[in-house]
Amino acid sequence: MGRKAGALYINPKKFGSLTKPCMKEMVSFLNCLSLNHMKDEKCVRHKELLSACMDAQTTSSRKSWGSINYHLQRLNRGRK
Repeated sequence: MGRKAGALYINPKKFGSLTKPCMKEMVSFLNCLSLNHMKDEKCVRHKELLSACMDAQTTSSRKSWGSINYHLQRLNRGRK
C-alpha cells in the first residue's frame, strides 16, 4: 500500500498552522500564567480571549471538503 509513482501529493503536516486557529491566544495566556506564577486572576483578559476564540471555532459549522490529497487524485484522474 503506497502512492503511485508520479502522482500528485501534498504533505498535510506542512500546513499544521492552518489547523491551529487559537494558537496565538493560547500562547499569550500561557505566557501570562508563567509571568504571574500561575495566578489565574491576573490573566482574566487573556483567558476570556482564548475562550472566545475556542467558542467561535466550535460553533462554526464548516463543511469538511475531505483531504487535499483526495481532491488532487480526482483532478489527476480527469487529466488522463
